[in-house]
Amino acid sequence: MKRALAESERDVLTGLPGAAGARDWLDAAGRDGFVQAMQVSLQRLQTVNLAYGMSGGDLALVEVAQRMADFALEELGPEALVARSGGAEFIIASPLPLSRARWHWLAEALGQAISRPMTLDGEAIRLQPRTALIRGLTGEGGADLLDRLDQASLELLRSPARRILWADGSHPARGQSAASLEAELIGALHRDEITVLFQPQFDVASGALHGAEALARWEHPKFGRIGAETLFAVAERGDLVTQLTEHVAQRALAAALTWPNTLRLSLNVTAEDFALGRFAETMGALIRNSGFAPDRLTLEITERTLIADFEDCATAIADLAEDGVRVALDDFGTGFSNFRALKALPIDALKLDRSLVKDIARDRRDRAIVSAMIAMARALDMKIVAEGVETEAQLGVLREEGCDIFQGFLRAGPVAAQDVTVLAEL
Repeated sequence: MKRALAESERDVLTGLPGAAGARDWLDAAGRDGFVQAMQVSLQRLQTVNLAYGMSGGDLALVEVAQRMADFALEELGPEALVARSGGAEFIIASPLPLSRARWHWLAEALGQAISRPMTLDGEAIRLQPRTALIRGLTGEGGADLLDRLDQASLELLRSPARRILWADGSHPARGQSAASLEAELIGALHRDEITVLFQPQFDVASGALHGAEALARWEHPKFGRIGAETLFAVAERGDLVTQLTEHVAQRALAAALTWPNTLRLSLNVTAEDFALGRFAETMGALIRNSGFAPDRLTLEITERTLIADFEDCATAIADLAEDGVRVALDDFGTGFSNFRALKALPIDALKLDRSLVKDIARDRRDRAIVSAMIAMARALDMKIVAEGVETEAQLGVLREEGCDIFQGFLRAGPVAAQDVTVLAEL
């Protein structure tokens, strides 16, 4: 369903397709077959504009756009549409034949992702979304779909207590709530239903497989596949993050033992993992028990994780580094760009967020930012890993600028453990 968008079809602020691009995408999807869509309307944006100025509102919109793009890629894959259709309105659409229950659940999960606090001028703010849902009729054009979504969105404005509404006015069956997943997750962990896929990482210069990042997946019987970001959000609400991290680490380490010993494994860790104060001991025991060489392991931590408890993180990272474990700072450039961490911690690599990579082939400022980050990493003797590489043009720029490693759908999406070995042999 992907097609090239003219610059006139893109929203200038977010870089997403605009209303015309969304309509054309929906037209094409309707001709090709099944399509379903949701329209997200942001509440309180006008309040943000009044309190922080239009520039503050713009920053909030850019953050929401990035959260939606990340969510759609994680849960729906690269074929999904994410567009900004109006001032405070966004569209997500998919050609996948998803059940009505899953589409409703995705709207709930997306709402939770959007409403997480964001920081403006040092203060935390929240934007509350209201979401209209639709499943397209055979042959229904994009304009008609958007019109029905607009009508449902207007109905939501007249019903302040409601957050989600189907364009046909129907309600989901009882029990189809994201909140119910917290209890179900406990059983899923006990029954070993949380699986691990691996996002391959490639050397930019040679194209050879470098390693893979472990990603949790839950094949839920009602809602279908639940991706890592949403899964960990569910675990956080249920106080199950450490159990989930250990579950993923155990299975990923065991799987990686079967790979060629030249390949690396990356594991994601969270602020909650460090909060208990025994993270280094726990992770060290998992590594030893698995038989996996610690010098082939990279732990990926986010700036949010460091900010939550810098001292505990620093101590744990230093302890693990003594055993040979490497550390990558994940999503670099999307948060506070924590230069204190670069100075104080034994960080081996910076991972550029996909939002920085997206437009480097067509926006000279984005390219300049990435170039500066790569130069800084070089000066600090760190590697650079680029996420979300989807085009040869993006890869070409990264190669010219001296990026070390990349991952993204250009070469491979998440795969099973045995497929990592296959990729290594290509």
